[in-house]
Amino acid sequence: MQVIETLAEGLKREIKVVIPAKDMEVKMNERLADVKDKVRINGFRPGKVPVAHLKKVYGKSIMADLVNELVREQPTAILAERGEKSATQPEIAMTEDKDEAEQILAAQKDFEFTLSYEVLPPIELKSNKGIKITREVVDISDEEVNEQVLKVAESARSYESKKGKAANGDRITMDYVGKVGGVAFDGGTDQGAELVLGSGRFIPGFEDQLVGTKAGDEKTITVTFPADYPAKNLAGQEATFEVSVKDVAAPADIEINDELAKKLGLESADRLKEIVRGQIESQYGSMTRQKVKRQILDQLDEMYKFETPASLVDAEYNGIWNQVANDLAQSGKTFEDEDTTEEQAREEYKKLAERRVRLGLVLSEIGEKAGVEVSEDEMQRAIYEQLRQYPGQEKQILDFFRSQPGAAASIRAPIFEEKVIDHLLTEIDVTDKKVTKEELLADEEGEASEKGAKKAAPKKKAAAKAEAAEGEEAAAPKKKAAPKKKASEESAE
Repeated sequence: MQVIETLAEGLKREIKVVIPAKDMEVKMNERLADVKDKVRINGFRPGKVPVAHLKKVYGKSIMADLVNELVREQPTAILAERGEKSATQPEIAMTEDKDEAEQILAAQKDFEFTLSYEVLPPIELKSNKGIKITREVVDISDEEVNEQVLKVAESARSYESKKGKAANGDRITMDYVGKVGGVAFDGGTDQGAELVLGSGRFIPGFEDQLVGTKAGDEKTITVTFPADYPAKNLAGQEATFEVSVKDVAAPADIEINDELAKKLGLESADRLKEIVRGQIESQYGSMTRQKVKRQILDQLDEMYKFETPASLVDAEYNGIWNQVANDLAQSGKTFEDEDTTEEQAREEYKKLAERRVRLGLVLSEIGEKAGVEVSEDEMQRAIYEQLRQYPGQEKQILDFFRSQPGAAASIRAPIFEEKVIDHLLTEIDVTDKKVTKEELLADEEGEASEKGAKKAAPKKKAAAKAEAAEGEEAAAPKKKAAPKKKASEESAE
């Protein structure tokens, strides 16, 4: 077998592989000898079938198997012998000429195929000692904990039916039918719906028109859906809602005590405060971690400059751009609305894709040299978290992970990345800095812009992904179309 390098340009490689026809014939004859005593052909005793007849009957199928085996096995062996790692699966090209293919299967012509691939660039790791980051830390006050506990208590507040007119803060139970142009629309009908007036859960103007109603009232409400309403058939449309008020209930006083905690399934008010404090700590910890990671990645980005495989960059860019396109389609916005053009946005996201690929390769090399591994327990926990997000679809998700090797890799990659960041935190210079909640939660868009994200169209998930600072976000199931607010606001309910 001849292995000839026909292209070595940057990271691109092309290898021509030639297996002489006589070698293919030898392999075919060996296979025929193996099957000689096993096949049963009418007119011949077992083991007495002439080789020439066997070749006539089975020769082409055996040669086809040999070709498939060579194409499947040799690329890996060739790369290993050359000491190279391919960035993606090598592309394999063979003759498409039917006559040539027939000659190869008949062992009358050399079998040739070409491998085309990009190699992963060699990365010489540098010392991490020069990386310096500031870790912002927030002290959580009792006052903030109490504020959050009060919000929890408000969500569990009880209501008592009352006589008389509804006021802001009262809870109304109602049936309603929404119509546009006199025709009821999907998602615009409900029975026994509960709404606290003044909560802002429904579209503007809806709740205000219910103030002053009482149990037994029938009222027609007229509102206009926001222009950016997710349901395109309703956006900007005037609608009427025929509302039947079934009950008006006044809110009971809120008391933070053990009774409230027990209503929430906890043993005491102290335990409730403890849990709320833990949730706040987790939220701030996540923000701190995100900022720490951003600083680390930014400094690694400055430390390492090398050519990145175009195939990996293109794949990353396509994923980012598809998310941008989806965001624009869902929001109804254009690039001009974001103070940019499609051409500028594509250019910026290409740079971000290249940054993410380069940082991914650096982190992979650091993790490999440090012996970072993702355990099966960690994988199982991550998959379980995926299952929790989609109740009722557990079997389909498990089947997906079992049938798609790449699916498991998509779960393993972010875990591995976080463990590499943990490893780096043991080697770099970390200085803690006390900050206020407002400082911690401050928008980082200005800082991100300096790193290549300026005017790169809708930031949102795509930019976060490209910056390698956040993981993918699962798409939340959408609620009914009306008369609620847009989906982004509903998710906070």
